[in-house]
Amino acid sequence: MTITFEGGITFFGIILTPPPPENTAAWFGGGLLSTVDRITYATDTATASVRGPLSLARSSPAAASNFTDGWFGGGFVTVPTPGASGRVDRITYATDTATASVRGPLSLARYDVAAAGNSTDGWFGGGRNPGSLSIVDRITYATDTATASVRGPLSLNVGMTAAAGNSTDGWFGGGFLGVSPYSISTVNRITYATDTATASVRGPLSSARYVFAAAGNSDYGWFGGGRSGPYSTVDRITYATDTATASVRGPLSLARYGMGAAGNSTDGWFGGGDPGPVSTVDRITYATDTATASVRGPLSSAKNYLAAAGGIQ
Repeated sequence: MTITFEGGITFFGIILTPPPPENTAAWFGGGLLSTVDRITYATDTATASVRGPLSLARSSPAAASNFTDGWFGGGFVTVPTPGASGRVDRITYATDTATASVRGPLSLARYDVAAAGNSTDGWFGGGRNPGSLSIVDRITYATDTATASVRGPLSLNVGMTAAAGNSTDGWFGGGFLGVSPYSISTVNRITYATDTATASVRGPLSSARYVFAAAGNSDYGWFGGGRSGPYSTVDRITYATDTATASVRGPLSLARYGMGAAGNSTDGWFGGGDPGPVSTVDRITYATDTATASVRGPLSSAKNYLAAAGGIQ
């Protein structure tokens, strides 16, 4: 038997590689506040802990992340003048008691935006300013002081959408058109390797809705809550068969909208929202997702229209 610590462990010619890293916590930021709450997954019955704030209080931002950092982009600010922001803040998880650092902005100020990403880049799609938009910006994490680059657009102008993704693609579902019929069930897929093309339309959600949240793993995305309603509905998109209508799974514990969501390979945490606002956090366990989501420890305060990013604490 030969043991090697470069590239894994070898037993009789078979190389056993270590398991991939796993997200251990989620950072929930925004909600017309600069407050950031951290949920530690292993102790998620406790109240979320308050960490260093965002650099700017705002509602309706979006967030994308890798294992070490989370990027919170866009949002609606009330001071000094109410309106859309293009600011991007980066939370470095290892030093999360510090105020988030300001990075290069989005290419266009907007709010009610959604984001998905992988280990190297984050894609921020749609939003409003004040009308709905199809624009997609890509933040390259390694050069995040530059202005985000404009990529191929979504297939339609839409805000208040939600997004989940894996290492190769991002799925942006539902949203608000701003014109009749207002809410939609459309799902757009951005393929990261060919992101200058217009996003492709995939199978729809089970119902039209907007201002909701999504979490996912490498194979599936769970889209929960939303308006009109509010809904407690959770839809699951199977990435490998994404031309089919999303399947309805067990509901959230509370019908609401305006949440943030983040997760890891096994579970997704949905926090905050309206009507209220509320501090409720629900956990969807993916392996038993036909059950009602379980209530976990709350956020540090009631809040709505926030975003969340997951990583390693």
